[in-house]
Amino acid sequence: MTIMEFFGCTFLAFGPPLAMFAFTIAKDPIRIIILIASAFFWLLSFLLSSFLWFIVIPLRSKLAFGLVFSVIFQEVFRFLIYKLLRKAESGLKKVTDNSEQITSNKHILAYVAGLGFGIISGAFSLVNVLADAVGPATMGLKDGSDLFFLASAATALCFILLHTFWSVIFFSAMDNRNYLHFVWVVGSHMLVSALTLLNQDELYLASLLPAYCVMVATGCMAYYVAGGTFYTFVAALHGAEIL
Repeated sequence: MTIMEFFGCTFLAFGPPLAMFAFTIAKDPIRIIILIASAFFWLLSFLLSSFLWFIVIPLRSKLAFGLVFSVIFQEVFRFLIYKLLRKAESGLKKVTDNSEQITSNKHILAYVAGLGFGIISGAFSLVNVLADAVGPATMGLKDGSDLFFLASAATALCFILLHTFWSVIFFSAMDNRNYLHFVWVVGSHMLVSALTLLNQDELYLASLLPAYCVMVATGCMAYYVAGGTFYTFVAALHGAEIL
C-alpha cells in the first residue's frame, strides 16, 4: 500500500509537469538550459530564505515569518531571471537556428522559466513527504490525517502550475509596465502560500479549494496575456483549424 501511495502521489504532483516538459521543452536544448537556469535561481531564493530564517532566531518557530520572506525572495529572483533572459535574447539567436522561435515569442521564455521555477519548488516541497510515503507505515492509523500525502501532492502540483502561469504574467507585466498584473502575481503568490498554513490544522479542503481557484484564474490570465482568445480556446477544444 505504501508503494502504491508513493507512486500515486508522485504522478499526481509531477505527471502533468513531466508531460509539459516532454512535449514542449525536451527536444530543444536551449529551453532545457533556460529551465535549469531558472531552477537554479529558485534555489538561490530558497538559500537566502533559509539563511534569513537561520539568523532570526526568535522567529524560527513562526512559519508566517519565513513564508512572507520566502515569497519576496522568490519574486525578486523571478525578476532577476527575467532581466537575465531579456539581456540574453540577442545572444540566443547566435547559438542555434531553433532559438529564433524563442526570441520571436517572448512568452516561450516566460513559460520555460516558470516551469523551471515550479518543478524545483514542487520537488523541494514534496521530496521528504514522498520519502515518508514509502513506509514502513502510513498516515492516519494513530495520528494525523490519511489525506496528508494526497493533499501535499495536490498542493505541489498547484504551485508548479502557478509558477508557470505567474512567470508568463510577470514577464509580460515587466515588458508592458502593467503593474496591475505584477501586483496580481505577488499578491496571489502570497495568498496561496498563506493558505498552506491551514495545513497545520489539517484543513486541507480549506487550503486546496481557494488555491486551485486562484490557479484557474491565474491560468486564464496567463492564457490571455499570451495572446489567447475565447475563439482560439474553443477551436482548440474542437480540434478546428484556426484561421
